[in-house]
Amino acid sequence: MTGQSNQAAELAGKKVELLREVMPQLRRLAVMFNADNTQPALEMGATQAEARRLGLEIIPLAIRRAEDIAPAFQDLKTKADAVYLAVDQLIVANRSNIIALAAGQRLPTISGERDFVRAGSLMSYGPNFLELFRRAAEYVDKILRGAKPADIPVEQPTKFDLVVNLVTAKALGIDVPPTLLARADEVIE
Repeated sequence: MTGQSNQAAELAGKKVELLREVMPQLRRLAVMFNADNTQPALEMGATQAEARRLGLEIIPLAIRRAEDIAPAFQDLKTKADAVYLAVDQLIVANRSNIIALAAGQRLPTISGERDFVRAGSLMSYGPNFLELFRRAAEYVDKILRGAKPADIPVEQPTKFDLVVNLVTAKALGIDVPPTLLARADEVIE
């Protein structure tokens, strides 16, 4: 076997740090994750570890199906300062609903995928998926040409994108530091 990693769990700490940089007053962070999927559950653990290091309280929002999302937000009122989204297919399929529910409670969100920011999330930090898909095509080409998958090493991403939505920041009354904007790969204005 071979493949690629998106390093979601490994990047959890960096996402929490970036959110804290934008929101120095951050004290309580909700983490929405699919409890039935191993990868987001691992990401939840890594997020908790970084939050403890920064002195943050974590509020787990374990979901298992789309019907769990709205009740998770109802229970969240006044309990959290922001929401971290551990993205998997359940979260992606319900992206618009999640972002709308967070916006309705004036909660900024962060994830690992730029499409969430384009849909209204505050920010994202994660691998460049276009680059990952391009590399995946190269894997397929090698295998179709006779390479054994076990001989092709598992790859880690090499390019990570920071995307910030200033429209959302303004709507939430958040001033994004110029130093962070200078590091961003994309700024939505």
